[in-house]
Amino acid sequence: MSILNALILVCVLYVVFLFAVAFAADRAALRGRGSWLRSPYVYTLSLSIYCTAWTFYGAVGFAARSGLEFVTIYLGPTLVMIGWWWTLRKMVRVGRSQRITSIADLISSRYGKSNLLAVFVTVLAVIGATPYIALQLQSVTLSFAAFAETDPEATTLPDMQSTALWVAMGLTVFTILFGTRNLDANERHHGVVMAIAVEAVVKLFALLAVGVFVVWGLSGGVAETLARIEASEISRFEVTGSRWVGLTMLSAMAFLCLPRMFQVMVVENEDEDHLRTAAWAFPTYLMLMSLFVVPIAAVGLDLMPSGANPDLFVLTLPLMDGRDGLAILSFLGGFSSATSMVIVAAIALSTMVSNHMVMPIWLHLSGGAAVVSGDVRHVALLARRLSIAGIVFLGYLYFRLSGSGTALAAIGLISFVGVAQFLPSLMGGLFWRGATRTGALAGLGLGFVVWLYCLFLPSFGPSVVLPQAVFDNGLWGIGWLRPRALFGAEGMDPVMHALMWSMLLNTGAFVLCSLLSFPQPIERLQGAQFVNVFEHSPTPGGWAGGMAQSEDLLIMSQRILGAREAQALFERAARRQGLVGYLPEPSPDFLQELERVLSGSVGAATAHAMIGQIVGGAAVSVEDLMAVADETAQIMEYSSQLEAKSQELARTARQLRQANEKLTQISVQKDGFLSQISHELRTPMTSIRAFSEILRDTGDLTPEEQSKYASIIHDEAVRLTRLLDDLLDLSVLENGQVVLNSQTGLLSDLLDRAERAAGVQGGDLRVERDRAAEAVALTTDLDRLAQVFINLIANARKYCDGRPPVLTIRTRQSGGYLVIDFTDNGSGIPPEKQAVIFEKFSRIGETKAGGAGLGLAICREIMTRLGGSVSYLPGQAGAAFRVSLPVANRMAAQ
Repeated sequence: MSILNALILVCVLYVVFLFAVAFAADRAALRGRGSWLRSPYVYTLSLSIYCTAWTFYGAVGFAARSGLEFVTIYLGPTLVMIGWWWTLRKMVRVGRSQRITSIADLISSRYGKSNLLAVFVTVLAVIGATPYIALQLQSVTLSFAAFAETDPEATTLPDMQSTALWVAMGLTVFTILFGTRNLDANERHHGVVMAIAVEAVVKLFALLAVGVFVVWGLSGGVAETLARIEASEISRFEVTGSRWVGLTMLSAMAFLCLPRMFQVMVVENEDEDHLRTAAWAFPTYLMLMSLFVVPIAAVGLDLMPSGANPDLFVLTLPLMDGRDGLAILSFLGGFSSATSMVIVAAIALSTMVSNHMVMPIWLHLSGGAAVVSGDVRHVALLARRLSIAGIVFLGYLYFRLSGSGTALAAIGLISFVGVAQFLPSLMGGLFWRGATRTGALAGLGLGFVVWLYCLFLPSFGPSVVLPQAVFDNGLWGIGWLRPRALFGAEGMDPVMHALMWSMLLNTGAFVLCSLLSFPQPIERLQGAQFVNVFEHSPTPGGWAGGMAQSEDLLIMSQRILGAREAQALFERAARRQGLVGYLPEPSPDFLQELERVLSGSVGAATAHAMIGQIVGGAAVSVEDLMAVADETAQIMEYSSQLEAKSQELARTARQLRQANEKLTQISVQKDGFLSQISHELRTPMTSIRAFSEILRDTGDLTPEEQSKYASIIHDEAVRLTRLLDDLLDLSVLENGQVVLNSQTGLLSDLLDRAERAAGVQGGDLRVERDRAAEAVALTTDLDRLAQVFINLIANARKYCDGRPPVLTIRTRQSGGYLVIDFTDNGSGIPPEKQAVIFEKFSRIGETKAGGAGLGLAICREIMTRLGGSVSYLPGQAGAAFRVSLPVANRMAAQ
């Protein structure tokens, strides 16, 4: 087998191994058995995505071309990690408290949850990451070409464009499979993180192995290697202090602002204390990665022919010596460096594109009309998957247009300067309460334009995007607008030139516009939350609640989270509030919780806008206002207390109005009930009296007539008895005098019995059931529980107006309760009647069927005595009732 074929086979097997690692980690996390996945060392290794193909291959090339200047790409992140207590700790705390999903989400949340700002950051991040993705593709293709050149069986060299395309397609498939399994971007991608940790070990081991081989295998030992370094050009390179400081600062900025680094540092962080371990472990990792860079570069310059690409010394030195196995290991290290970067960058960027660009546009175009459960969820997942493909394709496109001949380090620095434009807005937002949205937009916009003009567009070469005349004479012929000599600054390194002007103009515009503009209230509130995150409340700004309807919030949540997840969230909130069912009071605390949960799926800005559309406004707590305006703390406190009291009174007034409306309805229904009871009692008694008088006073009745009149008297007596039994039954249940008879039986048998008693079998109502889920043993008062089921099924039979009428009975276990849902396909119960259907004077569908209106009231009392509940479920296709019974049932009355 040729070495090139062996390399391809090893690559395929390695990718399969990574798939297996990612799949196993996801399965372990899903089953709750992956405590090792939350290790601080796995977190530290995930940070190794900073060490891409640039640091694996390009660092050696950097050292060969510029001497010790390569150290700056490791020194910047090391300084950041050492000082984690002041910056990284705050970023992680803010990310967890605000459910941040990306760097665009953090910046937009800080500045009033502005989606415009989020879109701007997203566009800049995608463009800034494009050269870096191209760098990874270039490194892999160059590696394949290096193997092909040394393969005696290879007749033709592989096409670099085709190789890059295949690599891009493979990375896209892997990222889609393991990066978009969940909609909630705040959920951890355990499989991806574990695969990255494995790749981190592989690339470190590979680089150390090549280093050991070069020092002791090729050079003959440490002393000989030091002599080679002393004799090489590396020892004669002189790095100016300004460039050294500039590159160190640039690498530190990029470490904080790269979307992929933000993804693993903040979004994937399981525990803030993991930063303590990473503070020493990650610098140690970087030190080991850089340990043999200079020896490999010096020996490569000495042994390799003139003109050899120094970026590939890590590969070509083992190949030159015939160490094919070591060369393949080295290739896997570089392959790991490249693939891990592309995977995480694509996940982070696709989340930003989906949350801040696709979803707002789709929601605007749909007009909020679609209310299909989970429709937003499906669109968001599709958007993320298509975004991943588009982002990787942009990297491939840059690779083709740029000619794929630039040194790896140069391409990496272009991306570093681009993402560094986030730093003023990011740091200003975390440490300066006076920073405003206007300042952030102005700074980012100006910095982005300068970077684009001075560094990104020129990287394609003259006459590709910018004409040669612009390089020579400047834009519009103005000399001080030349891309490489802006404002007359000639003779500077292009990277330092672009970094200096873009950061100066970015920071200046950010500070000046922030000072000249006045922040909106929500900006000031978010500023207090971010700047004082360690002393301040851990939750985002509250909501006033307004006249929000919980049912509207539920429908909106079901569109994003899906029916089951949304209903479970609302049901838990209702239980905490002591309410039955799953429509909690839209209190500020609940709205805050709902916004945090939704932000994990569609981003903070979109979640805030969607809730605000229903609720109508945000509230400011006393503590928040004091944090916003320390200079007027006492006045603000008094004002806030009045506002809080006013909001509380408004909520109380709303609840009183609802209670008054309910009492009014009950009063009307009581009058109707008394009238109905009078009618129900008088009708059978009148019939009994009339036909008994006929039997008494008429002596010539035939036996058939006597039997007929006696049957009428009997039926009316039974009807009267049933009515009196219901009244007595309800009275006994309400007074707690019922004696429950505990029995054991199967739920399926009980439902069969209820169907027969309700007259469903052979009738016009079709009942759909899942009998496998009903194989549940119950220990309770089966007769009383059957009475509840009979009432609910009989109501569906009487009132369901579906054509044909269908009743669906579904059973499941949730939170220690056995839940049985009865849902028909009719028009349901009008919202204005839902609050009183369980009252004893209420009748549903009174125009369709008679009755005293006691059935549902009796059901409620029975379920209370059995330790469970019965509730109406709004927002369904038709009328829906839920019966909940504790799994370990304890009866309330004995």
